[in-house]
Amino acid sequence: MVNITLMAHGEPTSLKNGSALNIRESFKPRLGAGCLKYAVREIMETITRITSVLVLVGFANACVSEQPSSLKTPWDKWYFAFTTPKALPAQVTLLKLLDVDGYASTYRTIDQPQGISVGKWSERNSAGNTQFNKADRLPQIMIFCWDSIIDKKTYQSTLFFSQNTWDKMITPYPDVLEPGKNAYRQTMLIGLAPEGKVRVWLRQYGHSDISLNDTKITTVSGKNLDMCKGVTGHPNGYVYYGDTPDFIKDKTYPYGNW
Repeated sequence: MVNITLMAHGEPTSLKNGSALNIRESFKPRLGAGCLKYAVREIMETITRITSVLVLVGFANACVSEQPSSLKTPWDKWYFAFTTPKALPAQVTLLKLLDVDGYASTYRTIDQPQGISVGKWSERNSAGNTQFNKADRLPQIMIFCWDSIIDKKTYQSTLFFSQNTWDKMITPYPDVLEPGKNAYRQTMLIGLAPEGKVRVWLRQYGHSDISLNDTKITTVSGKNLDMCKGVTGHPNGYVYYGDTPDFIKDKTYPYGNW
């Protein structure tokens, strides 16, 4: 059964099997003229509210039942880091994550992208820090808002992860730094490029990054924004800064194959 928890820089609040959804509705018929008519309307509205909640919980249960909620992870946390092409900056402003156990987390303090790739993504991509970008359980869905400085617009990207991703994250490989020991692909790299293009990899130290090609990615902007509508780190507009003006001079957009 579904176990939904909401977290936002605090202790999680578990909503298990709908028990914390407060679906118990009280019906108190009122006296006076039109009492019966009012009572019927109240009953129908109550039934509608309860039915809606039960349908929602049932749908969530069905979705989660398809997910490996019992998967054991060999690590306490996994990490996600953002990367961009060299001199083509982006800023991530808001991120929400739903894990395979039905727990949801919101991130507002986010380690920002860094990158040095030119013309195309590198086999081993540099990326930003992961001091704040971490989670306890395997990811199911990630949605985040980001400003593309080079595109001068806000994007909203949604990532749907697969069984293949989860298998790779919990399967060990030989540790190149400590022979005889195992290491795990517990750092995810997320590339943000011009045209709103997003790529995802798992880092495997001592080897090339592993591209997660079966991750379903959708990105929207403009009138199609919902969660990210009005969410931006540049409310007064976008200005190219740092190395960007000189880097893009005499080059053709989107400045590479991303």
